Amino acid sequence: MSALYTIAIYCYGAIIRMAGMFNTKAKEFVRGRQKIWSQLEHFKAEHQEPVIWFHAASLGEFEQGLPVMQSVRQQFPNHQLVVSFFSPSGFLYRKNHPVASWVCYLPLDTPKNARRFVETLKPEMAVFIKYEFWHFYLKACSEQRVPLVSISALFTPKHIFFKKYGAFYRKMLHRFDHLFVQNQSSLQMLKSIGIDRASVSGDTRFDRVIQTISKPQHYPEIARWTKDYTTLIVGSAWPEDMLVIEQFIHDFSGKIKVIIAPHLVEPEALNKITRHLSVDYSLYTDSKNLENTAVLILDTIGMLSSVYQYGHFAYIGGAFGDGLHNILEAVAFGLPVTFGNKGLEKFPESTELIELGGAIAIANKQEAYEALKKLMNKEEREVASTICQNYVLENAGATEKIMRHLKGILQ
Repeated sequence: MSALYTIAIYCYGAIIRMAGMFNTKAKEFVRGRQKIWSQLEHFKAEHQEPVIWFHAASLGEFEQGLPVMQSVRQQFPNHQLVVSFFSPSGFLYRKNHPVASWVCYLPLDTPKNARRFVETLKPEMAVFIKYEFWHFYLKACSEQRVPLVSISALFTPKHIFFKKYGAFYRKMLHRFDHLFVQNQSSLQMLKSIGIDRASVSGDTRFDRVIQTISKPQHYPEIARWTKDYTTLIVGSAWPEDMLVIEQFIHDFSGKIKVIIAPHLVEPEALNKITRHLSVDYSLYTDSKNLENTAVLILDTIGMLSSVYQYGHFAYIGGAFGDGLHNILEAVAFGLPVTFGNKGLEKFPESTELIELGGAIAIANKQEAYEALKKLMNKEEREVASTICQNYVLENAGATEKIMRHLKGILQ
């Protein structure tokens, strides 16, 4: 099986290189890794201090792990903190983040790459965030006696680890010294395959969103524009999401303000979003005067998590496509949320909030219309808002639980 896995990784690399001739993201995936070894050697030559290595798939996982990284940085100031990414969407937006001494791409998971990376970096500890499980990197860490920890992991019966044919992948999980999981069901699944070095910490995203609401970025022009209006925030919108909410936006134009943050902000992607609008809209980067604008499009990256402070309720995109995006950023500000009803088993916070009454899942345009119309009622909205805020506070504290274990390793 190891040979087949290796072949698959090499084939993936070849496909990405070919795709790079036509696709910007694939091109960056390849280009960003071309100088990784010289950059790694330079970093090690410049820094003799011990290294702690965090790995995230992309931007969402980085944000999820950020509270832990910040705590490690604060409590172990004499260590260098290295963050690696698999995806360009993480690396490009967080390559200069102050929490890290060095940010890099993770080379493809081949035996040679993994061995070279770990032997050169020589981390005192490696922390993998949520879903990242790479066979040869985990093997290299194990062979080099590097303590391995997984944080905010989440498992469902659909994962290959729990299938009859998943023995090869189960070995990856057995290499971890400890796995911190988000919930009890994940813990029970790990125990069912003989993994006892695991515990429930909760999800560090709760700690992250509490950080955000305590010190949000302020946008005075948006505050003025939304001041006297009930405001709907549409977070991480895809065209499929616009299809189900376009009628509501049209019918309530003039009665509410709408802020839309598209998942992708390239011109072609923005066109696919705005073609579903039959009302006046402005792009944030072009908005000189918002007075007569019904809809504001955030054609920027990094604003959304703070912009939720100006909303009263939210629709979060992604469930009708590649998966529901982060609802906790909106919920932390007390915004009741609506979203598509597909694939929610991967996002326990969505189903828990539905049961509590802080969220509504919708299947189509009509259900979206009714759900959003319901949240136009101030009393309904305020009850749901209290539920949302309490939910976040009650689930905070994962970072502290994880840090107690990490300090035991590093000390």
